[in-house]
Amino acid sequence: MRLTAKEIAEATGGKLRGPAGAVADSYAIDTRRLDAGGCFFALVGDRDGNDFVEDAWTRGATVAVVSRPPKRVPAGRAVVRVPDSLVALEALGRHARHRLPASTVVGITGSAGKTATKDLLAAALGATHRVHASPASFNNEAGVPLTLLAADEDTEVVVTEMGARFAGNIAELCAIAQPQVGVITHIGMAHAGLLGGREGIARVKGELLESLDRDGTAILDAGDPFSPALAARTRARVLTVSAGNGPGADIRAVDVELDDELRPRFQLVTPWGRTRVCLAVRGERQAVNAAMAAAAALELGAPLEQVAEGLSHAVTAAWRMDVTRTVEGITVVNDAYNASPTSMAAALRSFRHLAEGKRRIAVLGEMLELGDHARAEHQKIGRLAVASQVDVVIAVGNGARPIADGARWAANGGAQVIEVDDADRAVMAVAALAGPGDAVLVKASRAVGLERVAEALTESVGA
Repeated sequence: MRLTAKEIAEATGGKLRGPAGAVADSYAIDTRRLDAGGCFFALVGDRDGNDFVEDAWTRGATVAVVSRPPKRVPAGRAVVRVPDSLVALEALGRHARHRLPASTVVGITGSAGKTATKDLLAAALGATHRVHASPASFNNEAGVPLTLLAADEDTEVVVTEMGARFAGNIAELCAIAQPQVGVITHIGMAHAGLLGGREGIARVKGELLESLDRDGTAILDAGDPFSPALAARTRARVLTVSAGNGPGADIRAVDVELDDELRPRFQLVTPWGRTRVCLAVRGERQAVNAAMAAAAALELGAPLEQVAEGLSHAVTAAWRMDVTRTVEGITVVNDAYNASPTSMAAALRSFRHLAEGKRRIAVLGEMLELGDHARAEHQKIGRLAVASQVDVVIAVGNGARPIADGARWAANGGAQVIEVDDADRAVMAVAALAGPGDAVLVKASRAVGLERVAEALTESVGA
């Protein structure tokens, strides 16, 4: 979206210095992601973005939104000074939404599966609609406005993730994006320590549905016990989705099977007809995510067969059930992008489909932001790992010790349980155990950094 410095100043209530006609056609809060001709928002957080304005000029920024004046402003460049750059970015996001009156905005939230569902929906609509989807996991107070600003004015559908860290968070994002379709993938325990358990999470996620008007559509997981209460909170039409052969949902993924790389295959059954779907993304849970994406795409007018074709080509972010087979015949599953109890359980249930007759080794790290629920939820994962026929559980770091406790209790001397202090020792433990035909799963919250384990394993064995 192209905006002049004058438009940016007027939308944000900022004080303009420099040429009013300076034009920005892209927007960033990190100078490393700034394109020439872009607008840089100097946010203040762990680091002060005002310290990087000089770098923004070097990289070709035409406009900078700042909360303190920079040392210099090159000729032809403009500065918009505001009290708070994040508040200004949110205001400019609302302005961008008003510049997209013909666009339908789809908001996607939930405890797991937001990014995958967003990517699947963008692919499902790609052949029939002009679509813009949020990059990576742009799902917060900065990411949602940046998603809207990156949309061309002829965009027909904007797909944006919405994350939450506190009560009212989703409502604030909805006030910016004004979604007409709301998708809640699942109510789990991600961020339970911040939001107050599943009940608190459901309250916050439900803010998305409360923002929808009577002409909108809400899409929910029929198998989630919180869905009936969530449905009661919206005026919008409600569509339910499920995976499995049981009746009751409006859109169903039935006869779900995983191939030898954990890619789901299933029949998609909908009010618009039924068709075969073969996904490129991996993991059993992706069948539900794809069915949710299909529900939104079909509701927006995309033909069923083109939806199925689009879903088959969808890809999502790295380190999400990435499967690599080494020359020694070891299968490494890198699912270390992030972890919650829901996504950890989904990964383990899919992992059991690999290494039939050989060993399954799960390298598991801490799931963060669970608060008082942390110990119990980690113990559950340890027990589930054993129930999912994992032969060796390697718990990495002090925060993952309850995983080891749960696994020992469930294994009763069966599965081997190993505790290590860090990723390097996890690599050594796996290298001493894994052989041809074995499979290794690596998963933890993103801040734990266990992707290093998967990368070291594939590099060390010559993958």
